[in-house]
Amino acid sequence: MSPPTSPSDNESALEYVCRYGSMRHLGVMTAKQAFRYGDEVVIHSDRGTEIATVLCEATPAAVGGLSDPTHGRILRRLDSTDRGDWSQMSEMTRRDLAACQPHVDKLGLPMQLIDVERLLGGERVIVYFVSEGRIDFRALVKLLGREFQTRIEMRQIGIRDEAKLLADFGDCGQEVCCSRFLSKMPPVSMKMAKLQRASLDPSKISGRCGRLKCCLRYEFDTYESLASELPPIGSKVLTRDGNCRVAAQDILAGQLIVTTEDKRRIMIPASDVIEILKAGDGPPHRKKKRY
Repeated sequence: MSPPTSPSDNESALEYVCRYGSMRHLGVMTAKQAFRYGDEVVIHSDRGTEIATVLCEATPAAVGGLSDPTHGRILRRLDSTDRGDWSQMSEMTRRDLAACQPHVDKLGLPMQLIDVERLLGGERVIVYFVSEGRIDFRALVKLLGREFQTRIEMRQIGIRDEAKLLADFGDCGQEVCCSRFLSKMPPVSMKMAKLQRASLDPSKISGRCGRLKCCLRYEFDTYESLASELPPIGSKVLTRDGNCRVAAQDILAGQLIVTTEDKRRIMIPASDVIEILKAGDGPPHRKKKRY
């Protein structure tokens, strides 16, 4: 018979997925007490002491969904003293960006400063910037180190990350996804917009970052799956009304607009297709299929 496990042993085994930092990093943090979703805590991450939000218990399923989680530990629940310190630091970061710019101008570096992040523990200051190429910022780090009297970390980011740091609300009226819950930017292509019959006007399908909206990616797999059940545009099909040619698709409704042999255009359910006589070249590009 194995010896009983003490309460402290059980508590030390607790693990939670937490979100922290301006870039919404995700990490697995150990804890000695129980927490719930939404609890604000102070953690020690690979960067230092900072504030985080508890998302869920670090179950195998939850951890398996993280691409590259960091690791650390939860030090304590956020208290009023921590909130006061963090509020003061947040006020300081608004001046930090202005303090960095003269040094960048002095060195003539081709970079655009985006944001400055301070950690609760004061271990480092992280400077986010955008640049078209690689930058030798060693001299800048020395100047900023003397300016802030702490360790300086320079982080080059892309245009989507810039929106993640600075953007507020999207066209939908919700907070932009990248700052609310996305931890990894999904690839988005014009093909996804075309399949979903979204407007191809750049001003309507572009997000705050100026790139295609991430939300075009969310339903693409569903559209693609439904489209695979329909004959491609241009296909010659045999229906209950005779031979027809597919002119258009209504993917979500599972219907087709077809041209009959007597030049009429009618809408039919996909279930009316008996056989694909000749597959067309239009989307979706799928192999010949019998219905």
